[in-house]
Amino acid sequence: MTSCDLDTSVPDWVIEHPETLAVFQQLGIDYCCGGKSLGYACREQGLAAEAVLAKLLRCIEDEKHP
Repeated sequence: MTSCDLDTSVPDWVIEHPETLAVFQQLGIDYCCGGKSLGYACREQGLAAEAVLAKLLRCIEDEKHP
């Protein structure tokens, strides 16, 4: 399991789990956003933070078990 959560900065998500980059791109979340938390970045985009978190965690899990 990942230590990343809604308080983790978006760049840290990408550093720790590069496979999540495609999700951020798909959702239009700036992954070079200067350290904004995932929760904050979701609010800026009008996205449901918990749904985005679930999508990212699925992406990581899928990468572990292709």
